[in-house]
Order: sequence, then C-alpha cells, then structure tokens
Amino acid sequence: MTNIKRLERLSERYRNGDISRRNFLGLTAAAAAATGLSMPWMGRAMAAVSEVRFDGWGGTVQDAIDKYAFQPYTKKTGIKVVQGTFGDENEIITKIKTASPGDFQVVHSSGVNYYIKYVNAGFNSEINEANIPNMANVSTAMIEPFRKITPKLSAVPYDYGTTGIAYNTDVISPEEAKEQGPMLLLNKKYAGKIGGYADMTTRVWYAALQTGQDPNDIKDMDAVWAKVREVRDMAKKFWSSGAELMDLLSKGEIVVTDAWSGRVASLQQQGRPIGYLDPPKSYGWMEDMLILKGSPMAECEELVNFMLDPTTSIAVAEGQSYPPSLDPTKVKLTEKIEKLPAFDPTGKMESITFADPIYWAENEDAWNKQWDRISKGA
Repeated sequence: MTNIKRLERLSERYRNGDISRRNFLGLTAAAAAATGLSMPWMGRAMAAVSEVRFDGWGGTVQDAIDKYAFQPYTKKTGIKVVQGTFGDENEIITKIKTASPGDFQVVHSSGVNYYIKYVNAGFNSEINEANIPNMANVSTAMIEPFRKITPKLSAVPYDYGTTGIAYNTDVISPEEAKEQGPMLLLNKKYAGKIGGYADMTTRVWYAALQTGQDPNDIKDMDAVWAKVREVRDMAKKFWSSGAELMDLLSKGEIVVTDAWSGRVASLQQQGRPIGYLDPPKSYGWMEDMLILKGSPMAECEELVNFMLDPTTSIAVAEGQSYPPSLDPTKVKLTEKIEKLPAFDPTGKMESITFADPIYWAENEDAWNKQWDRISKGA
C-alpha cells in the first residue's frame, strides 16, 4: 500500500510540473517494481540515460547554446550533453550513414532542404509532440514545411536567418551595396577581395539572382554556371565555416561576401565596420533540432522542450545573434532580438524566401557534381 501511495504522489508531482518526465518514468518504474507490478516500459525507464549526443555548427552559435541551454539543462536533469561539431552538414550525414543507430541523436540541422535528406535516408524518428509542450509557441509558418514532408515530425524549428551580402563599410558604402545588390559580388573593383560560401546551394542561389532568375524555378542553368565561374575567378577565398567567415571579414582579407546574418550581427556587436544587406529574394533558411532514429526519445524530447522554453530560447537567440523560432505574436521578445538581421515581427515568415525543398532535392545531385567540377577549376 505504501508504494501505491508513492505512485499516487509521484503522479501528482508530475502533473504539477515538479519533476521531469524522465524522472517521473524512472521513479514510477522503481515504485511499481517494488509493488510487484510489471509493465513493458519499466525496463527502459529504469535503464537511466545519463547523456544525450548533440552535433552542431560550433563557434559562437554552439557556444550560446551550450551556455544558455545545455549547461542549465544538465544542472536541472543530471543528463550530460555530449557535443560534436561540423562545418558542413553533409559531413555529419556521411558519418550517420556509417554509424550505428543511436550513435548520433540530436542535430542542429539546416531546415527542410536537409530534413528531406534525413527522411529519404530513413534516419528520421517520430516525435511525441505532447512531450514538447513549448512547441505551442513556435511559429506555425516554420513548422508547416516540415509537416508537409512528414506529418509526424522528427524535428522542431529552432532559429532562422538569411544569407545576405556583408561588406566592409570602410571600403563600400551602404548606398553602393544597395544599388548593386547581388552584383556587388561581381564588381571587378573588388577582385581578390571577394568571398563566398563554399556551398553549391548558395553559389547557385546567388548566380540565379545575378542572372535575374527565380532561384526556385531556374530556366537557364548555363547562365547560372557562368556567373558561378565568374565569382570563383574573382574571389580570394570561398569560406567553409562561420568562424572562417568572421575571421576573413574582421581581418579585412575580404571586403564583400555572401554571409550568414547572425555571424555578421556578431561582428557588428564587436564594433567591426561590417554592413549587411538582404537583397530581394536573398537566401532565407531556418534551422531545427532534429532527433534521429534510434535516439533515447524521452530524453531528447525533454532536451528540445527545455531549449524551446521562452527564457532559454531568448537567451540563446541573443547569444548566437539569430532570431528564435518563437512566434513574436505569442511570446514577447527582446529589443536586441527585434533588431537582429532577418527578424520577422509577424511570425508569418512572408518576408523571407526559403528554398523549395522538392525542387532543390530533385536537382541537387546534378548541381553538386557541376559545382564540384567548377570549384576545382573546370
């Protein structure tokens, strides 16, 4: 009878939010076992998970997530977050393909155009959304593209940004940047001082804009590849990580480049003379917390829910300089976040142009092969 009363007390504490779902399951399983009850889930619940694996982009972004999300989460739950980093998401996908299920668990992934890759490879899980109540505060406009691919989600949107044009204001005026837009990357005056992301999607996207085409419906790929080559020949360096981007800009080795909005915001906050422009139809993206198949779901769901708590999410957003996925019409965000590049005050995300995941998935293999040839000098 004592253990039955203990079960009742545990249930009441859980409903009141006094203990986490993970602790509730473990304590309930122990109490039930002492009472002589046996349920299929008890073995899993009593086999305590002591750590969760997370892989992300490193640098200022991951530093902010670690400081404002992972460390408080570990302090609250006792579960350690073991972290890895990558510079290009295709790198982590390759590792997952050769790993055992569960070796990789939560990935800070690059939105729907990468989500479809995990789904096609069979790496996606099925989240129990009831275990992530803070999803109620996430912008519906950000969730819907994922749900179109898998009605039962494997990922939750976490932040967003744009790949616009960054320029050194000691060399290039805001007026010149606005007037030239994407063509600034082709200005021969800055040859040898131009940069760009070493990524097929970004190179094709900006070449489409430079040829006056819709990046989600390109009609003339020959013209696009010609512009990709033109930028390649004038560029000093195609960078491959946010840290490298910031280093090149801060040292003045490049004076103009396509760039990630949050990394530019971090440089501006450091007092660097860097301007930022989002030309019409600049590349918009959102990032998500993807839970992979074979992960300890309850613990990963609990971690993601903790990360989506408004206090946590706002602190991370301010630390990494990317707006959170929280709907600003539901959650009061700070002035610092509202001033970030790419911030959408409506929560509808209509001001940002995202890649059509189906269109890009259909063309990705062929375009990657051509980009690989061009990047090597073809």
